[in-house]
Amino acid sequence: MGRVAIVTGGTRGIGEAISIALKEAGNTVAAVYAGNDVKAKEFSDATGIQTYKFDVSNFEQCQEGVAKIVSDLGPIEILVNNAGITRDATLHKMTPDQWAVVIQTDLTSCFNMCRVTIESMRERSFGRIINISSMNGELGGFGQANYSAAKAGMIGFSKAVAREDAGKGITVNVITPGFVATEMVETIPEKVINSIVSNIPVKRLGQPSEIARGVVFLSSDDAGYITGCTLDINGGMYMT
Repeated sequence: MGRVAIVTGGTRGIGEAISIALKEAGNTVAAVYAGNDVKAKEFSDATGIQTYKFDVSNFEQCQEGVAKIVSDLGPIEILVNNAGITRDATLHKMTPDQWAVVIQTDLTSCFNMCRVTIESMRERSFGRIINISSMNGELGGFGQANYSAAKAGMIGFSKAVAREDAGKGITVNVITPGFVATEMVETIPEKVINSIVSNIPVKRLGQPSEIARGVVFLSSDDAGYITGCTLDINGGMYMT
């Protein structure tokens, strides 16, 4: 049965693949983006998926944006928090702004979007929340104290909300991708990429579609007994 799904950061990279996969699974998808109007239009024209522009790090904009989506498409039953940025620097060089903007965009956005959708999910006794964290939220990334903290925070946040809302038919799970072949990763010098791949047991980068397939499963009725779970999709680079 098709449901209404929101995917933040949903027009590029992993988010684009998730939006498309959820649509192909029969859902109505709203892809949220922050600033690249050209890419958003290209994405919407190519996929037929509606896009919505607002800043997920801002609570008021999330309230207004989600209200618009609900008005257009109906009640939200699937939420994928995928939006994220990096501002890498080692801690002794990291500025307060570099810390704050990553925490706000990567972690606070997760609170914002869950908070403005959770009450409706509770009223309907159904919800699927999938938070896209990162392998570096478990492993710790060099020069990424801000990013690693935000992504680790998503895991703890998700477990807490999973406990709170399991009795209301709402599941909350996390996916932690490793190195995935997105535009951002493909800008890394080939020598560095080769070094990374040599340390991945399956000896290749992941594909955005592989993360998306995990989201589709966790958002389905078949995953109703899975909550508070962290699904590592990293080619074996970090094993729990």
